[in-house]
Amino acid sequence: MSAEALEREISDIVLIVDDVPENLALLHDALDEAGYTVLVATNGESALQRAHQSLPDVILLDALMPGMDGFEVARRLKADYATHHIPIVFMTGLTETEHVVAAFSAGGADYVTKPIRPAEVLARIAAHMQNARQMRQARTALDAFGQATVAVRASDGKLVWQTPLSRKMLKEYFNIAEGETPVRLLAWIAEADAAHKQGREANPLLLEDGQRRLLASFHDQTGDQEWLVVLREENDASSVEALIAAFRLTQREAEVLYWVTMGKTSKDIGDILGSSPRTVNKHLEHVFEKLGVETRTAAANLAMSKLRSN
Repeated sequence: MSAEALEREISDIVLIVDDVPENLALLHDALDEAGYTVLVATNGESALQRAHQSLPDVILLDALMPGMDGFEVARRLKADYATHHIPIVFMTGLTETEHVVAAFSAGGADYVTKPIRPAEVLARIAAHMQNARQMRQARTALDAFGQATVAVRASDGKLVWQTPLSRKMLKEYFNIAEGETPVRLLAWIAEADAAHKQGREANPLLLEDGQRRLLASFHDQTGDQEWLVVLREENDASSVEALIAAFRLTQREAEVLYWVTMGKTSKDIGDILGSSPRTVNKHLEHVFEKLGVETRTAAANLAMSKLRSN
């Protein structure tokens, strides 16, 4: 085994799907010698099962097989949330334009023609494996730091990937099935993207659930034409503590400022805190002095900016 192969990660897995034993043997030996972990399947059904169980990094898929052909296998893999991110390299003896188009339309990332040339296959696999590895490392890093991030495909609004924390938040706040993209989130992404293209700052999406809130902030599209959205959960107590720490406010001053950011009037705040509007306004005077502002709007904007940056 080469030094390059030894440096590869143990998780570099290739699934070969072909109903011809000679092709399987040729490809298996070449990929194994190159240092990949190789899995095989001889028909469409077993390919789907093996892909779902092992989640390979790249799938090498024969286009024409008895029963379920490779195009249908690819469509099903791309329709399944667990496997839709896996690059598929088609193997086909059909070089006509219509078949090449069919391969890409089914979700293929690349194709090689038969008779198979191992060197060409290895080169194609290496390129797609590098991209898959970089995506895996990026997602692992986000997971490790507890980031709630989702990626949504720009072309059709399909949820491409999400970190475990974002999966939990989407389920709790939107009550959706795994892999489903909330309609309200899609509508907000479209609005945020339009604002971004016009040079305007996109407003965050805020969802309230009792004392908890989910704040979604928009990040630009990636090179893969995917929208990146970062989710953050807030609650009243944590927000008040953040304001105390940021501006050296007293507990009551921070509570008043917090409810100002929520659009409450002095009377509303007084009802919430059990104080008179006059007392609330007195606390606001102290808040204005500590923040160096003169109006409720300025105080609210400064406070919201600080809360979003936490």
